[in-house]
Amino acid sequence: MALTRRDLLRTGALGIAVAGSIDAIAAPVASANVRRPTGYGPLVDDPAGLLALPREFSYRVVAQAGVTTLESGHPTPSDADGTACFRDRSGFVLVNNHEIGGDEPFRVPTLPGITYDPGAGGGTTNILVDHWGRRVREYASLAGTHNNCAGGHTPWGTWLTCEETEQRAGGVYQKDHGYVFEVDPFDRRANENPVPLKFLGRYSHEAVAVDPHDSTIYLTEDASGPNGLYFRWTPPKGFRGRRGALRQLQLTEGDNAGRLQAMSCFKGGKHIDDLSEATRPGTRYRVKWVDVPERDAKEVSVRKQFTAGQVTHSRKLEGAYWGDGGAYFVASYARASDGSVNEHDGQVWFYDPRTETVELKTIFGVNPDPDADTDYDGPDNITVSPHGGLILAEDGEGLSHLVGVTDTGKAYPMARNELNDSEFTGPTFSQDGRILFANIQSPGYVFAITGPWHRW
Repeated sequence: MALTRRDLLRTGALGIAVAGSIDAIAAPVASANVRRPTGYGPLVDDPAGLLALPREFSYRVVAQAGVTTLESGHPTPSDADGTACFRDRSGFVLVNNHEIGGDEPFRVPTLPGITYDPGAGGGTTNILVDHWGRRVREYASLAGTHNNCAGGHTPWGTWLTCEETEQRAGGVYQKDHGYVFEVDPFDRRANENPVPLKFLGRYSHEAVAVDPHDSTIYLTEDASGPNGLYFRWTPPKGFRGRRGALRQLQLTEGDNAGRLQAMSCFKGGKHIDDLSEATRPGTRYRVKWVDVPERDAKEVSVRKQFTAGQVTHSRKLEGAYWGDGGAYFVASYARASDGSVNEHDGQVWFYDPRTETVELKTIFGVNPDPDADTDYDGPDNITVSPHGGLILAEDGEGLSHLVGVTDTGKAYPMARNELNDSEFTGPTFSQDGRILFANIQSPGYVFAITGPWHRW
């Protein structure tokens, strides 16, 4: 029987349930003798009407679409989404996705040298900030891509930006889309003449997590009809992850470098057709991997190339993050109307490559009141907090929050969008843990949040 939001509230977990500890993605648990309330206290209304935060926390606007400007003189592009932070000698560099798919007012400028397809308006910008999160400058680092949603940082210090689309060439689009591109946060020359990493497949990419030990890449697909898949790419023998290595692999070995596979889950001898079958934290499935027949999807979408019962699907596979020797990934919601077995408003999964299993860590029941300030739904982007637990970006109905989750599974509000009902995106911490960067996608704000962080 599926958990409801009300069931979870009765457990005292504030709308979230976790199996055991999530030390995997958290700092060591504080002493059991120390008791303190969950979170940083109630959110305080913002006089500026932008971002409600706990008392003693503050924010500054790092970038605003159409208001701040790039080095080229163009306005900061619309629809900030997935983001990663990299340490620089003078502060930090944010690589910021722009999920531009059509009629957004401020496109990524198609500048010479960094443009893949001049017909597409998405891409990335690199934002340089100082040690206090104050904006220094911003420039376009990738242009001419389509619907850049999330992605993931690599162990070698780059950003993998994902096109959430299956758009083919035609009309304004001069090239096929639905690929992953690598963006360097520091070296502008490395970003010239963009190369799609076709060996990672052409589908509606959402996010990636990279194993620092062997450079295996885990990828989510946000798609429906049928629901999307969870993938892994294993590199060819002798491959070593480093700056520019993925690009070079594409140029030398081509579209079929390494192996791209889709996840197939089992409970005993029973095949699991859809991840929504799991309704209890702690549910664990054995995983097998099935080779993708034709990864560039020239005739048939990748997720439609498998027979019934061959792979495991999930609605709204979204954020991904590597931690505790495995890959965390999010299913944002599931409904019977989209073919899901059970309904929920969010799952967080953990794939353990050592045991070849996937475990449900967290589940949100269906939210009975999306406008309530204590009810959360639709987790999307995800990051690990250096202060313990997780930060989830809410992309659901009603109010939008940044939601913190402690290592004992208790949820608390970290921020509330007071401007509109647009989703939060791109939460990422500075390497020293002092600044949480996050975005409101529309009309397009990038924030630096600071305050009295403490460990959970």
